[in-house]
Amino acid sequence: MPLRVVFADDNFLAREGVSALLAEGEGIEVVGTAADLDSLMASVAENRPDVVLTDIRMPPTHTNEGIEAARRIRLEHPGVGVVVLSQYVEEDYAFALLAGGAAGVGYLLKERVSDLDELARALHEVARGGSVLDPAVVEALLARRGAEAPLLGLTDRERAVLHEMATGRNNSTIAKTLFLSDRAVEKHIGSVFHKLGLADEHEVSRRVMAVLTYLEASGPRR
Repeated sequence: MPLRVVFADDNFLAREGVSALLAEGEGIEVVGTAADLDSLMASVAENRPDVVLTDIRMPPTHTNEGIEAARRIRLEHPGVGVVVLSQYVEEDYAFALLAGGAAGVGYLLKERVSDLDELARALHEVARGGSVLDPAVVEALLARRGAEAPLLGLTDRERAVLHEMATGRNNSTIAKTLFLSDRAVEKHIGSVFHKLGLADEHEVSRRVMAVLTYLEASGPRR
């Protein structure tokens, strides 16, 4: 079955051009397009795609509609992946996108769209429940933390817990997956935060930065 994609961008030429580009990709079917947040949500409800590719700025406010769409799709259509496109690296939006977990989401710079193979890989990865972060985004976020050799001090068990965090799993699911108690998972996560220098961040930022650190050290999944 082809990968079913809904694409959203308020610029008509961009919408038509990217849709045509995606149609050239083997195993990809564009089942809907949208020009704003409301029409995007309507298209997702109607077409039930595997993944959404959306610009970060659209009507009505031209600010963070792509992030809001990702949040709503995660709540209303949890099986649908979302890849957000941005003209520039915007760290706060990346944090907001990953606040609910890294599974099934992606954040790419628009310049990547011209490479069909790269874009197709990203869409397939996110549709499978993986995560894709543009290397420039990861670099900017880690530079803000000044991270160096971030995972060297972690134990094997801590790395395993961090890996499960990177898939978007919550503490209870991590515990079941690794056959640990909830308390043990909390202890390992606390140790990860401490060793990565994230002890002073609030909870969402700590989980996001830990996942970003893991993804960077493991190599960008693109």
